[in-house]
Amino acid sequence: MPASSTRSSRGAKRGRPAPSSWPPRFLTPVPAGDVRRGDGAQVVEFIETLCTVTKDSFAGPSGSPLTLRDWQQTLLAHLFARRADGRRRHRMALIGEPRKNGKSGLGAGLALDGLFECEGAEVYSCAGDKEQARIVFGDAKRMVDASPDLSEAIKPYKDVLEVVGTGSVYRCLSAEAFTKEGLSPTRVIFDELHVQPNPDLWNVMALAAGARIDPLLIAITTAGVKTDTRGLDSICYQLFQYGQRLAAGEETDPSFFMAWWGAPDAADHRLEETWRIANPAYGDLIDPEDFASAVKRTPEAEFRTKRLNQWVNTATAWLPAGAWDACAAPGPIPDGTEVCVGFDGSFNGDSTAITAVSCTPVPHIDVVAAWERPPQAGQDWTVPILEVEDALRQACRRWNVREIDCDPYRWGRTYAVLDEEGLPVVEFPQSPARMIPATTRFYEAVMNRALTHSGDPRLARHIANCAIRTDSRGSRLSKDARNSPRKIDLAVSAVMALERACQEPEPQPEPMFWNWNDL
Repeated sequence: MPASSTRSSRGAKRGRPAPSSWPPRFLTPVPAGDVRRGDGAQVVEFIETLCTVTKDSFAGPSGSPLTLRDWQQTLLAHLFARRADGRRRHRMALIGEPRKNGKSGLGAGLALDGLFECEGAEVYSCAGDKEQARIVFGDAKRMVDASPDLSEAIKPYKDVLEVVGTGSVYRCLSAEAFTKEGLSPTRVIFDELHVQPNPDLWNVMALAAGARIDPLLIAITTAGVKTDTRGLDSICYQLFQYGQRLAAGEETDPSFFMAWWGAPDAADHRLEETWRIANPAYGDLIDPEDFASAVKRTPEAEFRTKRLNQWVNTATAWLPAGAWDACAAPGPIPDGTEVCVGFDGSFNGDSTAITAVSCTPVPHIDVVAAWERPPQAGQDWTVPILEVEDALRQACRRWNVREIDCDPYRWGRTYAVLDEEGLPVVEFPQSPARMIPATTRFYEAVMNRALTHSGDPRLARHIANCAIRTDSRGSRLSKDARNSPRKIDLAVSAVMALERACQEPEPQPEPMFWNWNDL
């Protein structure tokens, strides 16, 4: 069967049972109608008909048909979804899996499928260096050699596969982004995006694809450290956090897709249950005995990154893995409860956050509101000040607010307006003298499980972004990397509010009565 006819035929749905490893831990929403209209079935048929296992492995001998598992088929159905107008839903995708879950074979199959997507297709394998980029390309080349149909349609060269009849080409590229101008990709497979030294190659390929109809940039990667060679958030971690916000419903962007498998931060990395949760191919493409051996000889941070797909810090993280999750008690603070409200505000470059902490024997923390500059927004974006002020007023209507604790820096107008309205605004300067003991109190409360929280994903993300800055005066919150775009404002506001919620309320002055005869 010619490869071109395989690509264009519509594959039949197999009707297999729902996979136990679906959905992944984080998944951006895709409407069921878009999934049904999509090309996932054709892509599955192409890969299973023409692609092969390229190395003897736990999954099978070299040369055997590449059989996609249920979770992989469901992944491709979501990835290749189409809108009601017929256009492809996604232009960018981040697929996160621990190592040895079949990333390279799937990436090679997707690259070969892209060669037959249209006339003059340009498909690229990209990675941090050329040797890494050649892993997926090399698998694809071996698949061509093993398939008579693919060999008939594709002419192989050292670093290029070409479909002579349509002028479509597939190349591998490394991270020297300045040499990639002038390309016009239709499909790009980024292998291990987390090792990109900077975002240049990703940005170049994304911009280069702008002239194409329905291009698709697909990153298939494990987690890694959060920072790149510049000391800033890596492009992979930026996209991961963006996908988290989309999956949680904080933002909407139909053009971006993320499916991320991995273990919860609180999971014990030594348990087989954790290995199974994190790895969709555990016991199928992956030998369980390999995990039992690796956990004994692999440093914990590396095991968590490569085998459980968890992100690690280059600096000292504030809270131990799992400590925050262990304090979760989903549910809001009941209306009318006495609370302290923490307010950490910025004007344009960061985010603004409001949290509430109940003044109860076991304080409960919940998010009131948060504003973050969207990634696509320009430098002229500013925090909606009137919305912030109104959110504080609504909090005072909902609860018995003892204090609104805030640092008035750059928010002097709001401070004055709310104070004039009679709201209980209290200054809480974020000086070392105030933040060091507050940070210590919060840490001890988390470690002793002396507080609870509602499980809000925004607060969890900000907590995870926190590191500790220590000097001669003590330790206080900081971002993991200097000039990092990661947000920690919800964490800061929670620390402020907890500090005040645990204090005895300041006594109010006794009313004074005057005797006019004494004047």
